[in-house]
Amino acid sequence: MTVPKEMAEKCLQMLLPWRGGWTLRNKDPRQEEERHVKANDRDYNGKFLYADNRIKTSKYHIVTFLPINLFEQFQRVANAYFLFLLILQLIPQISSLSWFTTIVPLVLVLTITAVKDAMDDFFRHKSDNHVNNRQSQVLIDGKLHNEKWMNVRVGDIIKLENNQFVAADLLLLSSSEPYGLCYIETAELDGETNLKVRQALTVTSELGGDISKMAAFDGEVVCEPPNNRLDRFTGTLLWKDEKHSLANDKMLLRGCVLRNTEWCFGMVIFAGPQTKLMQNSGKTTFKRTSIDRLMNTLVLWIFGFLTCMGIILAIGNSIWEYRVGDDFRIYLAWNEVLDHAVFSGFLTFWSYIIILNTVVPISLYVSVEVIRLGHSYFINWDRRMYCSQRDTPAEARTTTLNEELGQIEYIFSDKTGTLTQNIMAFNKCSINGKTYGDIYDEHGCKIEVTERTPSVDFSFNPLSDKKFKFYDHSLVEAIKLGDSSVHEFFRLLSLCHTIMAEEKNEVRNPKGQIKLYSKGADTILFDMLHPSDEDLMYTTSDHLSEFAGEGLRTLALAYKDLEEEYFEEWFKKHHFASTTLDNREDSLAALYEEIEQDMKLLGATAIEDKLQEGVAETIACLTLANIKVWVLTGDKQETAMNIGYSCNMLRDDMNEVFTISGNTVLEVQQQLRNAKERVLGSYRDVGNGHTNSEKLEMSKNDSVVEETFTGEYALIINGHSLAHALEADLERVFLDIACMCKTVICCRVTPLQKAQVVELVKKYKNAVTLAIGDGANDVSMIKTAHIGVGISGQEGMQAVLASDFSFAQFRLLQRLLLVHGRWSYFRMCNFLCYFFYKNFAFTLVHFWFGFFCGFSAQTVYDQWFITLFNIVYTSLPVLAMGLFDQDVNEQSSLEHPRLYEPGQLNVLFNKHKFFICTAQGVYTSIVLFFIPYAVFLDTVRDDGSHISDHQSFAVTIATSLVIVVSVQIGLDTSYWTAVNHLYIWGSVAIYFSILFAMYSNGIFDLFPNQFPFIGTARNALSQKSVWLVILLTTVVCVMPVVALRFLRVDLYPRLTEKVRYMQQASKKQRPLEHNLKRVRRTSSRRSAYAFAHQEGYGELITSGKNMKVTNPFSSLPAVRIQSSTSWIENLLKKRADAPNNTSTDRTLKQQPSL
Repeated sequence: MTVPKEMAEKCLQMLLPWRGGWTLRNKDPRQEEERHVKANDRDYNGKFLYADNRIKTSKYHIVTFLPINLFEQFQRVANAYFLFLLILQLIPQISSLSWFTTIVPLVLVLTITAVKDAMDDFFRHKSDNHVNNRQSQVLIDGKLHNEKWMNVRVGDIIKLENNQFVAADLLLLSSSEPYGLCYIETAELDGETNLKVRQALTVTSELGGDISKMAAFDGEVVCEPPNNRLDRFTGTLLWKDEKHSLANDKMLLRGCVLRNTEWCFGMVIFAGPQTKLMQNSGKTTFKRTSIDRLMNTLVLWIFGFLTCMGIILAIGNSIWEYRVGDDFRIYLAWNEVLDHAVFSGFLTFWSYIIILNTVVPISLYVSVEVIRLGHSYFINWDRRMYCSQRDTPAEARTTTLNEELGQIEYIFSDKTGTLTQNIMAFNKCSINGKTYGDIYDEHGCKIEVTERTPSVDFSFNPLSDKKFKFYDHSLVEAIKLGDSSVHEFFRLLSLCHTIMAEEKNEVRNPKGQIKLYSKGADTILFDMLHPSDEDLMYTTSDHLSEFAGEGLRTLALAYKDLEEEYFEEWFKKHHFASTTLDNREDSLAALYEEIEQDMKLLGATAIEDKLQEGVAETIACLTLANIKVWVLTGDKQETAMNIGYSCNMLRDDMNEVFTISGNTVLEVQQQLRNAKERVLGSYRDVGNGHTNSEKLEMSKNDSVVEETFTGEYALIINGHSLAHALEADLERVFLDIACMCKTVICCRVTPLQKAQVVELVKKYKNAVTLAIGDGANDVSMIKTAHIGVGISGQEGMQAVLASDFSFAQFRLLQRLLLVHGRWSYFRMCNFLCYFFYKNFAFTLVHFWFGFFCGFSAQTVYDQWFITLFNIVYTSLPVLAMGLFDQDVNEQSSLEHPRLYEPGQLNVLFNKHKFFICTAQGVYTSIVLFFIPYAVFLDTVRDDGSHISDHQSFAVTIATSLVIVVSVQIGLDTSYWTAVNHLYIWGSVAIYFSILFAMYSNGIFDLFPNQFPFIGTARNALSQKSVWLVILLTTVVCVMPVVALRFLRVDLYPRLTEKVRYMQQASKKQRPLEHNLKRVRRTSSRRSAYAFAHQEGYGELITSGKNMKVTNPFSSLPAVRIQSSTSWIENLLKKRADAPNNTSTDRTLKQQPSL
């Protein structure tokens, strides 16, 4: 008996409903070559087993939650490791610890994670049910029926009404608006709230709202298979023996909302999981911090160290058993005698692996995630990063990268919308070789435009924009006189725009002519011009250079008269190319290139895009923090250079500005090598004196070595030269010279080239990178960098949706890095150092005890103390330090950008620091064990009885440990809050409360087998000698640390200590208010951003004079722009030389502040 194929496929679809589109022949929907959909024909479409419209974003079911979630959690190496230890503890022959010492923290961690996952999935289920049960009007059997979204099928015709969500990916058939237009909001797709226009085909728009005509519609759509391209759709409609081209402007995608349109009809093309919205809901690339990568290495080292300790103790057990073990069997009887000493050592090895496993506790990973989550909320809650103009707060879109914000060395920034406001204002133009926009006096001299300059009166035009200001009256006069070139110029600007033109039978001007209008970059458009326009092209090119030199954005304009016969022939080719599914885009591009030849040049526009507030100050401050800012823009070279001067990235006092503009590989290679040789000069061996040892060692094997020079250089490279520079044989040379320059500006670059530049730095430099942008063209760069920052600007939300952090203005990047980033790095490093210290001190006591207990794997501490040490006694203090500690306050962090450098050099937590903190832990463990051990050998109680029982010894060491680590975290804490006091001293109080409770009569009565040692804590801690031992142990553990830190701060103070000292000193005296003297920056370059930012202070700073600030502790004061870091270094040196001099303090307070 054979089963029909169709029946088998339907059975599989019922069993596997989430595998929409699965067939026996084609198992993966992504392998579908093309899709065939027939309107109003469920039987025909059902043969393809397309997915229905039900979505399922949840991961679990109530029955499958526990096994699947546990399986996922135990895929993490740490959880699997602790499960392995738990299994070992269940083996009586090797376990000297009860199973609950491991299972309690493990279950706690698994439970917390499971609850979090369950809550997340519950909301997913809730969201899925809400969406799947939405109502939609579906045309079935000639009538409209209300159906749930989950019951909608491919090929159905749906009626949408205003403000309704689009249920599936629909082909727009008709609408209530003229010409089949409708308006949609795509916020759920790309975050943009501005309305988009969609237009139905003329043949389907004639169906209107007639239900009978819609029911009779039997068109078939042949289109591309399901994919995640939101901006592209390729297909054809076959109806009434005609083929009609379908593109993205005919589609309504699921997740959109119908706006300003009474109704529309659409045909379902993709449904449910195959819609473009759901196809884009995949996981983003997981980014890991450098500390994460270092932690993985350190944990492996610790596991190796743990294994070595286990081997040493196992060998000791074998030797001890072989030599003297038999003598102790009367005292410590064995249930089963092991005659083989080696096997005894083997069992002891696993026993010590269990006992010493707390050197890497599971609570470490939980604490790290809690701290990162807290840091993310601090960014979200920061009111000073809130932009009131746009009602946009800062947002940490990831919780795993916060500390890396404190290690940034390279920033790659877009220009338009990131450094500038992306608000365009018509400023100047060139029409038929004549410029308009400048005003001149009677002598022909150009007059500078000021607020008092009278603007053109547009009152004669009732449609004019009241806010628009233009000062050249000659342009208006030319319009009034009927200048044909001027009229043609503005007609092109009016038509060649993002408008939806009415469709007519003939596309002609009032004179009956067919014209082609084109607007674009001059580098592209000039290649399309007729040879007869060569002189006009050169004249216009000069005007464009002049406009770009003033920082204006330019576009060239051209047109072409088309012969009717040629256009009809070309239009037939266009229709054929637009209706084919094979290479449609390439065919259309070739046709467009064909028709856009021999065009006539009209002129060019010059648009002003003003700088955002605080851009120059922010870049100057980041430069002082030793962060290199590279600008990657698609603008012309002249525009990019002028913006560089406006932002003070380029200055007249720079040693040299290199321009790479070669057209061939050899030219680019020669220009790069010449620039490198001129930069190196006599400074080849000069270093900055602060290179981290780990980075220095890595750079020995890397030819790309960043050097610091006394001179300052800048590099400017255009897009076609960059394409050659990024080739394999030149990329290292390009990176060499780029890293030697203070400023790098890449102009005329594509989105791909932006990502390639970022990837180049990541590939060869041991540095953390950050990319910031606001548009879709910045997404690849944002995703490539270690940290991606999105600006919620005028170009929509694509960059924000792809970013790790987002805010509204570029100036907020300064606070994100210098305050939040630096604090996050500082806190995480201190947390890790302290965590490893306390756990080595806690765990290695067992190691030393092993040499005095016959290597019997006996524990020093009580089992409950081992269980509770990391999750109760010491968890809250270290969390408080990791969340709230700060070495200096936010004002000082902004006033002293060089405080940021330790993160770049990775000096607060690295392999060297790890060895130091573990060495301190080893020393503490030695003191904790041997001082009580030595004292208890000959000490007696007050009544003369012996005090050295095991439980009293354990209580003494445990109490000493809790007090020592509490005092140590107090020494490590720089910023005390009520939370720190509560957690630190509260944890000590909780320890004593639990200690006395565990050894009390009441707990013994309830659990006699678990708590057999009644009164041990009371008897031990009532002895003065025990408290003297605790005091002595604490002093011996802590005093060397205090002495070393005192000597280091006194003899070799770091900038942090100096700033903290001044911060404390400033609190003791009343802050002095100073007036800020404004001095205009002089430059040979004219800045077109004069109205967009305040005047700079370059002249004052380069003179070396001190400056006064209005309020050094205001929330966001202005930064002073300076030519180099030598000025601030001199001030810091003066401050260090005379910290007690009041007048010096006052002078030093005048250094650059933010």
